[in-house]
Amino acid sequence: MTTDLEHQAAKLFTAKDLVYVRQIAETELNGLPDEALETVNDTSSLFVVANGDGQQLAIVEGRDAAFAAARAYEMRPVSVH
Repeated sequence: MTTDLEHQAAKLFTAKDLVYVRQIAETELNGLPDEALETVNDTSSLFVVANGDGQQLAIVEGRDAAFAAARAYEMRPVSVH
């Protein structure tokens, strides 16, 4: 039996405007072109903004900046650890 809470959770996690913010993994840095990191002072401060399918929409320097960027495009960011 599916509960009301399960329906609400399913809607939340499949919302088209929902994006996920997480810190970029060290292994992901290897796939980026060198010029993409030229102006980055601290690679440990990079965060990925991704959609529900895991597609990277942006890489942003700073967690707060990643959340602000998502909101600027009328998306609802949530943190992923």
